[in-house]
Amino acid sequence: MTSPGAPPAPPVGRDVLRSALELYLDLHLHPELSGAEERTAGRLADWLARDGYTVTRGIGGHGVAGVLRRGPGPTVLLRGELDALPLAEETGLRYASTVPGVMHACGHDLHLAALAGAARALARPVRGRAGPAGTIVVVGQPAEETLQGARAMLADGLYERCGTPDAALAQHTAPLPAGTVAHGRGPLLAGSRALDAVLHGTGGHAGAPHLTVDPVVAAAAAVLRLQAVVSRETAPAEQAVLTVGRLRAGERSNVVPDRAELGLSLRAFSDATLARLDEAVRRVITAESEASRCPEPPRFDLVSSSPPLVPDAALAEAVGTGHAEAFGAGRVARWTPATATEDFAWFGPAGAALHGGEDVRLAYWMLGTVSPAQWRAAQETQETQETRGTQRNGMVPGNHSPAFAPEVRTALPTGIQALTRAVETTLRHLAPPGGEGGNGGQSQPRSRASSAA
Repeated sequence: MTSPGAPPAPPVGRDVLRSALELYLDLHLHPELSGAEERTAGRLADWLARDGYTVTRGIGGHGVAGVLRRGPGPTVLLRGELDALPLAEETGLRYASTVPGVMHACGHDLHLAALAGAARALARPVRGRAGPAGTIVVVGQPAEETLQGARAMLADGLYERCGTPDAALAQHTAPLPAGTVAHGRGPLLAGSRALDAVLHGTGGHAGAPHLTVDPVVAAAAAVLRLQAVVSRETAPAEQAVLTVGRLRAGERSNVVPDRAELGLSLRAFSDATLARLDEAVRRVITAESEASRCPEPPRFDLVSSSPPLVPDAALAEAVGTGHAEAFGAGRVARWTPATATEDFAWFGPAGAALHGGEDVRLAYWMLGTVSPAQWRAAQETQETQETRGTQRNGMVPGNHSPAFAPEVRTALPTGIQALTRAVETTLRHLAPPGGEGGNGGQSQPRSRASSAA
């Protein structure tokens, strides 16, 4: 828990907020897709360098890391994402994306602007309030939307270059009232696997289907059969999602193609469930291939994967308490586990094989983005119409919508304060009793070797 004497969080300084807002507008105007975030990475790297961080560029692609040492103490990592989505923006904003077919529809521009603002606030503490000692590592991660960037940065030696942190922190926009944050217990986001499958057929003339092996029929049968994996093979109390998001075959209506492609998304809150879904997908598609007398077995490719996001319980409680102290309990909501997914979990124990940091604690929370007017309208609609489910934001454009438009004036300062307070809370929480440092009071970030030792 936070120390009883922890001071209240100061408001975001006008200069910090103004520069962070300018950065947000620039990022929103100039979004870049996963793996192509060169300009975005450069903006963050230059920002951190100006504030005294030791900056490393080009980690795992366009990844950026800045290190700031504030004396002996624990090491805390803050992560924000660089990439945008391949969507055409439909917000009508004056600062809408200038890149055709690309927009920040998941809030990564807001994440990054809040990260930059917090990094500046932590580097320039308020007079008379230096904050707890320790090392701060600010990370701009590429390719989150493809679930590849975290692994790429870790495989490229992020922790060896900057030190293995004691804790890693991140936040994510969510369709909640702007000015609020939300914390949860247990898994917050699902783990996922993305699979591509190819069914092989024997092509030919549509007028002579008996001379062909039609992979479209096999693929259609597989899609229907896969629906039973969740409805009939998964316990009702066990949350799992299996989606066929892509089915592609053929070019012309009078030609039977020789292959059909499926793109599948699997989501669950345990690795065991994900493994079972994966096995079921391969079993069903293989069985339909054999039933259709396909000339060769189907091919499967694992495109991406991410483990369930499960924060460290004690650290999450401490950060949540810190946010309640900073904002008031009324602005800290309870988060219900969601089957959205992302790759932040790799920075913690789930990625120990990549980085050796099996003791890295995670904390993660949601940042509200919905304006009061939008929220009230959604509530009124919910109250006057019968709807399915219990979400109160059905009329609010959420993440990955071409109409996604956060209430920046409120969400950005809240995001800066939430990150700043979380860092200070974590540094206090991890400092050993009677000592200044984390991990035995080391004054430098841990390397992989020292962590393993």
